[in-house]
Amino acid sequence: MNRTPTRIAVIGAGPGGLTCARVLQRHGVEVTVHDLDASRTARNQGGSLDMQPGTGQYALRAAGLWEEFGALARPEGEQMRLLGRDGRILFDAAPPGEGQGNPEIDRGQLRDLLLDSLDPGTVQWGHKLERAEPLGAGRHRLRFGNGETSEADLIVGADGAWSRVRRLLSDAVPVYTGVTFVETGLNEADTRHPEPAALTGQGTMMALDDNLGLVAQRNSGGHIRVYVGMRTPEDWHRRAGVDLTEPAAVRAALLERFADWGPALHGFLTETDTGYVNRPLFALPVPHTWEHTEGVTLLGDAAHLMSPFSGMGANLAMRDGADLAQALADHPEPDEAVTAYEKILLPRSAEAAEGAAEGIASAFAPDSAEQALAHMTGRH
Repeated sequence: MNRTPTRIAVIGAGPGGLTCARVLQRHGVEVTVHDLDASRTARNQGGSLDMQPGTGQYALRAAGLWEEFGALARPEGEQMRLLGRDGRILFDAAPPGEGQGNPEIDRGQLRDLLLDSLDPGTVQWGHKLERAEPLGAGRHRLRFGNGETSEADLIVGADGAWSRVRRLLSDAVPVYTGVTFVETGLNEADTRHPEPAALTGQGTMMALDDNLGLVAQRNSGGHIRVYVGMRTPEDWHRRAGVDLTEPAAVRAALLERFADWGPALHGFLTETDTGYVNRPLFALPVPHTWEHTEGVTLLGDAAHLMSPFSGMGANLAMRDGADLAQALADHPEPDEAVTAYEKILLPRSAEAAEGAAEGIASAFAPDSAEQALAHMTGRH
């Protein structure tokens, strides 16, 4: 198709932004990705993701990476366990059969898979967007923290929870959900931490009760990532006089919160190899919408930040990226493409965000144990 080349700038090299770039390049459309990280290895990418059929798996197929994904995926990681606060296993679902379900992959492995699929030089590292200046007719000048500038006919905001691109479209800002995770981790878990490893199984273990929770997630390489959840004020550590840089103080505070939970579960709080990272959970208002604006759009958390209890964040971001790229390939004018994309994106995002808000509300509630068991056994 003959068309005037469109300068497309994707801001953010997460799963959604990289998927968008990959699908664009498969259609012969040029794109540049700008990311604030100094390099692809500058930051740990987090835990494991389950790739879901209608979103993440769809995007991987659109990106032509399904077979490569299969070589890295961990189907056994789909095992799901629910434990009581006393450490008893209340529910244990084995992973589905081959070719079914939502196979797991580490975030870092997924990112490397997408990065390695792009043309050399596609991602510009060390490019933190400071501001985007409108130039008219949908064009913008991008100014980066390293002093460099560039111009774009279309900016794709894939820059996460605290997106700078979002400011061009919306006044919405993320708000605290009322729940904080404290992240920790166990290395060589099966040999060095056998009791928590046995309770975790091969996938994900959850124990939820009375506004508290433990989530343990098996990653590759023998690592288990642990999230200690609490419905609590965002400044809980200040109120308790806890210095977050002192692991012993954080450990003692968590043990106090979970004092009446079974001793078998205390190992998830105390046997850390990685220290403790405080992670308050934020979400955008539901629904988050904006007036269509020529030359700018959003995908992923920049468009629909929601709690991790949706289980859909990265999956939705990847589907967003694939849908936007396909629309840009199908329409002769980029503004037509973005209009078509946003007609799909916004209602889909609103539905998912509503489900995520309900999910975190039920997971951290006085009767969360009963609700979780009813949900997993199909009695809800």
